[in-house]
Amino acid sequence: MARTHLTLAALATAAVPGLDVQSARSHSGSGHGEFDSAVVTDRDGREVIVRMPRTQAAETEQAADLVALRALTTGVRSRLPFDVPEYLGQAPINGTRALAYGFLPGHPVGLDHLTSDAGLAGSVGRAIAAVHSLPTSFISDAGLPLQTAPDARAAAITLVGRAADTGHLPAALLRRWEEATDDDSLWQFAPVVINGSLSAASLLVSDDAISAIIGWSGLRVGDSARDLHWLLASRGEAAETAIAAYTAGRGSASDRLITQRAMLYAELELARWLLHGVETHDEAVIADAVAMLDGLVDSVHADVMNPISPLTGPVMAVSDVEAMLQDTPRTDLRRGGGAEMHTDSYDQSSFELESYGEPEKPAWHTLSKTGEPFASHDELETGPIELFSMPQDDAEPSDAASDGDPGDDPDATAAFDAELEARSGSRRVSDETDDHSSSRSSSS
Repeated sequence: MARTHLTLAALATAAVPGLDVQSARSHSGSGHGEFDSAVVTDRDGREVIVRMPRTQAAETEQAADLVALRALTTGVRSRLPFDVPEYLGQAPINGTRALAYGFLPGHPVGLDHLTSDAGLAGSVGRAIAAVHSLPTSFISDAGLPLQTAPDARAAAITLVGRAADTGHLPAALLRRWEEATDDDSLWQFAPVVINGSLSAASLLVSDDAISAIIGWSGLRVGDSARDLHWLLASRGEAAETAIAAYTAGRGSASDRLITQRAMLYAELELARWLLHGVETHDEAVIADAVAMLDGLVDSVHADVMNPISPLTGPVMAVSDVEAMLQDTPRTDLRRGGGAEMHTDSYDQSSFELESYGEPEKPAWHTLSKTGEPFASHDELETGPIELFSMPQDDAEPSDAASDGDPGDDPDATAAFDAELEARSGSRRVSDETDDHSSSRSSSS
């Protein structure tokens, strides 16, 4: 049963010593929310929000949130460009408890609104980057979870397996997700401090910037992509601005494959929704999850050039490659520094392989580094090959001396004969060596 704002105001006075409540208003969201909440104002104008869980799951979340807020000390908070809720006290009631926090200014907005403006989207990216730049030591000191890269990978594998066991997971998605979890390069990252449960509802906006982040129940050391996957569902024009601002905020610590893992986590949210329906025996949720999974299959089939797993390297669209080659200065291959082939590795998504078989080698595979086609053997020009001309016994002497011809000069003739003898000796030694090698081969 929902508690009124007056009941919650009374709990606030019990939770916060010396709180002199002057007014109260409901702060509970419409519909079937997980918490009852109210905002009370004291005699000094200070606002306090009090929240009480409605379900066991909400109570567990609230307990984890309290541990996280206590771990976020004043020193840690000073590193963040936004506010974090301040825990003020608690009051027990009917086997659970109501918690009081300092009320933070700002208001939540929808995901698409967060990424509809470049300035606000940039603030989102910088806020997340600030969280991921926190030192990890305070997480271990507080006894909060520490998830390694192999742990994150194992958790994803387990989730995919559980979803497959329901019998509702399309085979195309199972293969796509298995290829992503099998790719070693995708899971080579340095764990960082993450919020762990971030969503659009976690961000409060004031003056077109992120003023506060609430909801810290998932605080831990883990995969940074966990805090970004929700952004990929945005339809705002500035969604890429948020990712770019995040990357800039992380600097050299930025993870090259973070968006690929974020895409995987975003898709796995549908698997979580399916499992929720199965575990609660809710046929409506199961049907909704199956419909969304089928829609995802159609989406990834239509976007085969953006697989989750870059098994051999980043993938470029054909149009991007053609544009790159057109912008590359074209020079004569014969004047280049060499004919080595330097190309980006190429990967094809599992769905294109499934639908069309093994892809043909891309056209740009036969292009040189300069963008010109490699010349065939017949087209390549070579330098002159210097051959030593042996004199013929019956040849008539030339009237004019030329290079390599001693003419009538006795000294030059003697030098020329000595050179001939030396070269003939070398040829005899070479021939004898070849004959010896041939005889050994025959005897063996």
